[in-house]
Amino acid sequence: MANVILPSGDTVVVDGGDLLAVLKERGETAAAVVVDGQLHDVRDPLPSRGDARAIGLDDPAAIEVLRHTASHVLAHAVTRLYPGVKLAIGPAIAEGFYYDFRFPAPINRDDLPRIAEEMAKIVAEDLPIERVWLPRNKAAALLAEKGEAYKLELLGEIPDERISFYRQGEFIDLCRGPHLPSTGLVQHFVLLDLAGAYWRGDATRDMLTRIYGTAFPTREALAEHLKWREEARKRDHRLLGPELDLFSIQNETVGAGLVLWHPKGAAVRHEIETFWKEEHYRAGYQLVATPHIGRARLWETSGHLDFYKDGMYSPMDIEGQEFYLKPMNCPFHIAIYKTHTRSYRDLPIRYAELGTVYRFERSGVLHGLLRVRGFTQDDAHIICRPDQIEDEVLACLDLTLHILGAFGFRDYKVALSVRDPEHTEHYIGSDAMWEEAERSLVRALERKGLPHIRMAGEAVFYGPKIDLHVLDSLKRSWQLTTIQFDFNEPERFDMAYIGDDGQAHRPYMVHRALLGSLERFFGILIEHYGGAFPAWLAPVQAAVLPVTEAEIPYAEGVAAELRAAGIRAEAWTKERKTLRWLIREAQVQKVPYMLVCGAREAAGGAVAVRLRTGEDLGHQRVADVVTRIKGAVTSRGASL
Repeated sequence: MANVILPSGDTVVVDGGDLLAVLKERGETAAAVVVDGQLHDVRDPLPSRGDARAIGLDDPAAIEVLRHTASHVLAHAVTRLYPGVKLAIGPAIAEGFYYDFRFPAPINRDDLPRIAEEMAKIVAEDLPIERVWLPRNKAAALLAEKGEAYKLELLGEIPDERISFYRQGEFIDLCRGPHLPSTGLVQHFVLLDLAGAYWRGDATRDMLTRIYGTAFPTREALAEHLKWREEARKRDHRLLGPELDLFSIQNETVGAGLVLWHPKGAAVRHEIETFWKEEHYRAGYQLVATPHIGRARLWETSGHLDFYKDGMYSPMDIEGQEFYLKPMNCPFHIAIYKTHTRSYRDLPIRYAELGTVYRFERSGVLHGLLRVRGFTQDDAHIICRPDQIEDEVLACLDLTLHILGAFGFRDYKVALSVRDPEHTEHYIGSDAMWEEAERSLVRALERKGLPHIRMAGEAVFYGPKIDLHVLDSLKRSWQLTTIQFDFNEPERFDMAYIGDDGQAHRPYMVHRALLGSLERFFGILIEHYGGAFPAWLAPVQAAVLPVTEAEIPYAEGVAAELRAAGIRAEAWTKERKTLRWLIREAQVQKVPYMLVCGAREAAGGAVAVRLRTGEDLGHQRVADVVTRIKGAVTSRGASL
């Protein structure tokens, strides 16, 4: 017998696995059951003692169950419409669901409405969803009879002898669940797109067709999500980048995953780099610069050729020696550290570099600026004594929040990745080092007042880390800052400092990337602002627009005066267009300030000021406009 809190709030006593019957009797519907914080199928036997909570579709925890069920409705519809199709996997994901298929013949986006229509029929049929348990041999026989090779491969990786399937009408699928009680509960869904996807993510395996969709418990929630998607589409950096002439990626001429920064994009990059360097100097960092290639011996010592060779480019032969393009900067920073004998008084040493690295990414995973093959890391390495580590981590957090805040990111989620306490043998370094490192990270987060999620088993083998995820203007989460302990490289490179006892000691080393990479950060920044950068980052801060040809000399003089004051200004005089066209183009290009020069303004040493928001500030002296723009730039705020 188990006590179950129903979606209505009532508590009932349920015997064994009869929850579905109890719900039906009471006229209630539940998506799943939460027991000890874990999500379970409503069909599963309940614990003999203790409390359970049945959750309705409107419970946030139910969205995964709804979307997983929607993926089965999708697969059901596809099997009806395309005899001979083969099923792969169909999970719920953060924003919806997908299912991978091998179709007998190719399909395209024009086929999605037909599939969605069939899904709607299956929903209208309100088919009961039944959980079916089969012994392993019968499960294998069933999948073999259907010719489901992908499912048979998955079955081979399930250690249990009792295998879970779910059946709805004539459709049955290998699945561990949980699922909704019936197809009729998947009321509000939409199919979004399709794409190619390798089976198991392996480029040497079959190319499948992945159909994406999403589902929500209410029509209003679905409509709101579609509105959000449309806004996200408008902000897509892959569209805005070329439209605003910020960057390009030319697969055929230059190469996939290699970014060309155009003058406007380079202007934004310059502002990012300048601000970053100034703040690092203020924080006590020393800026360094290192080569783009290094000898094979360097990467053997660092371990990259053992652990990361698949992500590195092929070696180049230089005078009989192998050299590699660098995938990381850390071995070079260590080499700089080792050029001198270091004393405990020299520590901490903080090296920082905007270092361009190169990593081989398969073409299928490249994604605009967010996943590229050559990128510039805002890399830093802190080499310090054990007693300094907590203060250094805290200083990293201070610098991180300050810099990210200047770019408009003030909402964060923090994850603390630590080792798996059940399998400490998988990690290098002593227990004492790990415990001290973890304590230092926790204390720094607590001193900074940053709540965090502890992720046991998520640390890499060479140390624990803090990952900071920012939320953009659309509340999407982006992982940016990483503060990573490293017990591995100091050992491999035999790093040392002379302590106050005159003996050599091993220093602690922290890898720290604040923005991640300039390319990825720029892509996120474009989408965060929708291309309408604040004044300090805008590639063109002011466009000076003459009303007639007679005002061209005056407009060019105003632009020169603004540039002399350090403002990025352009006089739009090369092409004779109407003033209305110039204003519209400036708004399309998201220029913060439009300075209109007519006969009246030219006569009085003034301009008529318009903002890209459409606000008209009227007639103003040029000197006052300079003061206004410089104030907005200096404040690094969003207002103009």
